Amino acid sequence: MEDSDIDNEQELRRPLGITLLGGLYLFFFMLTFSSYGQPIPFLGTIYHGKIAGVLVLFDSLICLYLFLGIMKRQSLTWYLLLGYNAFELVNTATNLLVITTAELEKIVGEKIDTNGLYASNISVILALLLLSLFIFRHRDYFTNRSKYLF
Repeated sequence: MEDSDIDNEQELRRPLGITLLGGLYLFFFMLTFSSYGQPIPFLGTIYHGKIAGVLVLFDSLICLYLFLGIMKRQSLTWYLLLGYNAFELVNTATNLLVITTAELEKIVGEKIDTNGLYASNISVILALLLLSLFIFRHRDYFTNRSKYLF
């Protein structure tokens, strides 16, 4: 009887990697939600107003869903995380290649360092690739086979 209690405790204990991953996606949620009302670059176009608000709201809801799915260790979330990260990679690369610094300077209202812009976007791409690699390698963390979060 004691062996089954130990097995259940190990199953219920959340690995540190899952906790940190959940914290990261909670941070992404808060960061995205806090940008509400600001212009947002999306697939090579900078959106303003209601459209930007809808995009931010939608992205925030996705990040919140991912956070909850990570915390519940839902196996479907593993696929969604990889898909979301792949989309963010494409979005970042597209924005970097299509949106000019002149457009950004017009919105920001001051001169933008082109090298800094490229460096920051490339570092985001590398970070997303490394994060996706971590998620891909730790599929065994996502043990909850339920299709629903609630």
